[in-house]
Order: sequence, then C-alpha cells, then structure tokens
Amino acid sequence: MLGILLSQKEVKEFEYLLKRELDEILFDLGDDRIDKKVKSAMVIRYQNLFSLFKRIASPKECLQYVIKENKYIDKNMK
Repeated sequence: MLGILLSQKEVKEFEYLLKRELDEILFDLGDDRIDKKVKSAMVIRYQNLFSLFKRIASPKECLQYVIKENKYIDKNMK
C-alpha cells in the first residue's frame, strides 16, 4: 500500500485540480462527436480520479460528482 503526506494547502490544491479534471471529463462525456472508445477511456479515467477525490473531499462534495452509469455510458461502450 502506498501513501502520501500532504499539507492542508496541498490538499486544497489537489482537490481543486481533481474537481476541474472531473468537470472537464463530465463536459466531454456529453459531447456526441467523441468516439465511443474514447468515451470508454474517459469513463475509466473519471472513475480513477473520483476514487482519489473521495479520499480528500467531504461526502457532500462527492455527491456532485457521482454519475449514474446509464447517463454517460452506453451499453455498446462496454
């Protein structure tokens, strides 16, 4: 198991970066011009980033970034 030791300021910066990246991915997932394979990779990236975000953010903030599987993931993408 790996760990990381961050100051409070670094945690806030990391949280900010994760939020911006999650927002960007959510925005791009709504774009119909993006290929399904690319969206599939984006969903995997989103899940990894969200798992990091859950470790540092409050439950209230996490609720904003929870996505339903069916909303952005087409069954053909899997």
